Amino acid sequence: MSSRGGGFGGQPNMQQLMKQAQKMQQQLEAAQAELAETEVTGTAGGGLVTVTMLGSGELTAVTIDAKVVDPEDVETLQDLVVAAVRDASRAVSELAADKMGPLAGGGGLGGLGIPGL
Repeated sequence: MSSRGGGFGGQPNMQQLMKQAQKMQQQLEAAQAELAETEVTGTAGGGLVTVTMLGSGELTAVTIDAKVVDPEDVETLQDLVVAAVRDASRAVSELAADKMGPLAGGGGLGGLGIPGL
């Protein structure tokens, strides 16, 4: 057996792996920053209730059409607000998966091309 790693194709170049990890970290941080600043909307009731949320999950605005404001039926309005927030949260999750998915590489360090990970 040679000292270069035997019959297993050689040992990974640790310096190159560290550079690759650092580059991925920078890309991940840039994607997180972009995601945090991106606005998404969620709607319910055919647009009667609209919420705006940042990719970070922060709720920034709620718009309610006057047609749905009925003092005799507050429950419907509450349900529409909840549904719109859920719709926006789903959009945030999809946006995060789209932006972060390629960088996650399936989780862990799998995206680094380290054998066995």
